[in-house]
Amino acid sequence: MDGTLVKVIGLVAGACTSCALIPQVVRTIKTKKASDVSVFMFIVMLTGNSLWVAYGFMKTDLAIILTNLVTVGLNITMLFLKVKYKENQ
Repeated sequence: MDGTLVKVIGLVAGACTSCALIPQVVRTIKTKKASDVSVFMFIVMLTGNSLWVAYGFMKTDLAIILTNLVTVGLNITMLFLKVKYKENQ
């Protein structure tokens, strides 16, 4: 398969996965409530995405690195919001 097509598919797949968290982040910020957010899920996702970033560096795969760095940032944001809005629960 053409290397460019493989890279495009990797970037689009990673972008879709990363963007999946954005609605939850926006909703949590708007409602200022995070009681329905699972801390455990975001810790597991943060761990997994961090490992994907490490793997991406080992394989020198920019698509894996960039998309998972974005997802790591969103996971950290959600964990921060969970702590920030804890008193609103």
